[in-house]
Formats: sequence, structure tokens, C-alpha cells
Amino acid sequence: MNKKVAVILSGCGVYDGSEIYESVITLLRLDQRGAKVQCFAPNIAQMHVINHLTGEQMPESRNVLTESARLARGEIKDLREARAEDFDALILPGGFGAAKNLSNFATEGAGSQALPEVIALARSFVQAGKPIGMMCIAPTMATQIFGPGVVCTLGSDEADAAKAVVEMGAKHQPCEVGDIVEDKQHKLVTTPAYMLAQSISEAASGIYKLVDRVLEMTV
Repeated sequence: MNKKVAVILSGCGVYDGSEIYESVITLLRLDQRGAKVQCFAPNIAQMHVINHLTGEQMPESRNVLTESARLARGEIKDLREARAEDFDALILPGGFGAAKNLSNFATEGAGSQALPEVIALARSFVQAGKPIGMMCIAPTMATQIFGPGVVCTLGSDEADAAKAVVEMGAKHQPCEVGDIVEDKQHKLVTTPAYMLAQSISEAASGIYKLVDRVLEMTV
């Protein structure tokens, strides 16, 4: 296929960075489909560090780019180096890092703001007519990227995050864990992943469909 896809990571670990399973499944499927991938992450400090064994905050600081490099096996670049013209599509896995490091949705909800460099890059893909895939909690940034009226999913309409994105101006569409929601006008594909998934295979079912559809939308 030889499509080139940019993937934005947000650390390493569900509670303070990228969801590891979602990220690995995304990278696996892209590789299976013959796509060339470049991972990126912002070179900033994490909001905080969580002990994934206890769930408690740890008294230390970690860098989002450095932590994301764990997932990318070192093959990663500073987000500021990313250019839409070098790629055919953009994908953002979830995990709390998307709501803590790529934006402040975790603390500000509907009043949140995403990192300017995330928004600038994503908008450049939009302006070029290139597709974007967002999973799990990442679609909370959709309105800031595409504007009011964008259609996306976080799984259930009853989820607090879903209610917040509606308040932000998005149209939320309920979706089963193994399915995707496509906004054809905006070339956005979303899937609930671990907003609903109870196992890695459940998460993979929707992520595979998202990756496949995003690649199909590249022209």
C-alpha cells in the first residue's frame, strides 16, 4: 500500500499517557496493511505520573516524548517536526495522556483546550483533505480541530465525556466497541476502544476497522 501515516502519542501508560494496547494495535494494523508509520509526541512534561500498580500519583516528573519513545521503540520525533504534506493520514490513539498531555480535558472538561501544536498539525491534515482517525478519549479534541457539528463517538451517549463533547459543539453518535463512526464530510473516523472495551481483542476489533477505513480514505 505504501501509505504514510503519522501517529501522535501522549506518553506510555493508560492513566498518564497513551493507552499501550491501543497504540500497539494501531501500529500493528498499520504494519499489516503495508503502511509506513512515523510516531510523534510533544516534547513537554507530563501533567503528572501515575503508579500503574496502585493508581496513585508519584512524586516525579516525566517527559511525554521520552515516555512515548518506549512505545515507538525509539523511532519517534518531536511533534513540532511533523508536517501534513509528508503523510497521507493522521491517527491519535487514546489513553488519559490524550486528555492530560495533548489537552487538559481531564481537568477542564467542556472548557478544555488542546495543545496548539496538536491542533495546528491536525488542522493542516483537514485543510489538505487527508483523513484523521481518533480513538477512545482522543475525540474530545475533535471540535477544536474540525469545528462545531463534527460527528464522533466515545461509545455511549451516557458517558460524561460524550456529554462534554456535545456541549463543546460536536454531534455524538453511540457506537459499539467493535465498530466505527465515520464523518464523511470531515474525513474523521472514530471508535470507542477502551472507553467500552473489556479485553484487548474487543479493543482491537474496532481499532482494526478504524485503521482500515482511514487507509481506504487516503487518495
